[in-house]
Amino acid sequence: MKEGAKSAVLMEITKDQLETGLRGVPVGYCTTSSVEADKGLFYVGRPVEEIANSDPEQVIYLLLNKSWPTAAQSLEFAALLKANQGVPREVLDTFKSLPRTGHPMKWFIHAINALGMVGACGDYRRECIDLIAKVPVITAAIFRIRSGWGEPIAPRNDLGYMENFVYMLGVPGLDAEKSRKLTKLMRVFEVLHFDHGGGNLSTFVGKAVASGQADLYESMAAAMAGLAGPKHGKANQECLEFVQECVAKVGDKLNAEGVSDLIRQRLANKELIFGFGHAVLRVEDPRARALRATGEELCPNDTNFRMVKLLAEVGPPVLAANSKMADPYPNVDSASGSLLMACGLTDPDYYTVLFGLSRVVGIAAQIVYERCEARGGKGTPIVRPKYFYSPQGTAKGEAEIVGSG
Repeated sequence: MKEGAKSAVLMEITKDQLETGLRGVPVGYCTTSSVEADKGLFYVGRPVEEIANSDPEQVIYLLLNKSWPTAAQSLEFAALLKANQGVPREVLDTFKSLPRTGHPMKWFIHAINALGMVGACGDYRRECIDLIAKVPVITAAIFRIRSGWGEPIAPRNDLGYMENFVYMLGVPGLDAEKSRKLTKLMRVFEVLHFDHGGGNLSTFVGKAVASGQADLYESMAAAMAGLAGPKHGKANQECLEFVQECVAKVGDKLNAEGVSDLIRQRLANKELIFGFGHAVLRVEDPRARALRATGEELCPNDTNFRMVKLLAEVGPPVLAANSKMADPYPNVDSASGSLLMACGLTDPDYYTVLFGLSRVVGIAAQIVYERCEARGGKGTPIVRPKYFYSPQGTAKGEAEIVGSG
C-alpha cells in the first residue's frame, strides 16, 4: 500500500470535521494537477504560470496524456480536435426555444446535456475528446443566440482552439485589433482555468456522478451545476462588480493611498473584500499574476485594470494587518472579470460560462482517470460517504472521535 493511502486509512475523523464540506478529508488521487499551499498550481508537475502562454491544445494534451506533446503530437492532437468539433444542427436548434431570461449557465448545462443525447457512446475516452472539441462551439452559439447576435457561426479548420472560439463568437462591433486582444486573453484565460486539483466542488461533483456510471455528458452537466453557484464559478463576476464599485468610490483618488483607505474603511464597516484569499494557497495565486501580466500587454490604461493592479499592490499588507485572513493575496478571480470586460465581452452574466468552457477540460480528464484507469482499470467505486444519524445535527453533542478513515 502506498504511504499516502496508509495515512488516509489511519487518520481519525473528528466531530469538528463533520459538516465542513469534506475539507481536508482525503478521498483519492488527482493525476492532472495539484495545488500546493506555499507554491501554487501545477499541471502534471509544471507550474501553471510558466505555461500560461502556451497553445491551449498543448496543455489539453498534457492533462490528458500526462506528458508535453512533441511538435508532431501537437499537430496530430489539434487535428483530432478539429475533426470532432462539428455540432449537430439538431443540438444548436434546441437553443432557440430556451427562455432568454434563464441564466447563461442554465443554457450551458442544457447544451452539454443535449450533446449527450447524440454523442453518448459508452466510452469515456471517446466522449472526453468529443466534448472538449465541441464545447467552444456550443459556448459561442449560446452567446450568439441568447444575446440576439444572430445564427451560430460554424468553426473553421484553419484556426486554433481559442482562435476559433473568438471567430465563432462574432462579437458585434469588435474590430480586428480588439479581436486580437480578446483572442490573446482567451488563450491565457483558458489555460489558467483548465484544472485546479481534484477536490473543488465542480470537479468532485462531476466525478461523483460519473462514479454511478453516468456518461461524461451527464456527469459534466452536474459538474457545471456545481460551478454555477455564487461561491464557485460566479466569483469572477462578483469581483468585477467589486472592482467597479471601488473605482466609483475612490473617484479621482485612483492611487495607492486612496485604495488603501478604501480597503480599511470596508474592513471597519465589516464589508466583504472580493478577489482575495484561497481555500488552499497561502501565497499569491500564480494565475492572478499571469492575468495581470496579460493585462499589462492588452489594456494597461483601462480604469478597472488599474484598480486591479492597485488592489493587488496595497491589499495584501492592509488585509494582513487588519483581518484574520490566512491568505491575504489576490486570487485568479481578482483580475479575470475586469480583463474580459476590457477586451470586449461586456456582459458579466457570461463569465461563469467562460470559466466552465475551460474547466470542462480538467474535469473530463479526471473523470477518464477515475472511470478507466483507477484501481488497475476497475475504476473508483460509486461515491457513498457515511453520515451519522443525529436528529439535531451539530446541535447535539457527540463523542469527539466519531469514526475513522
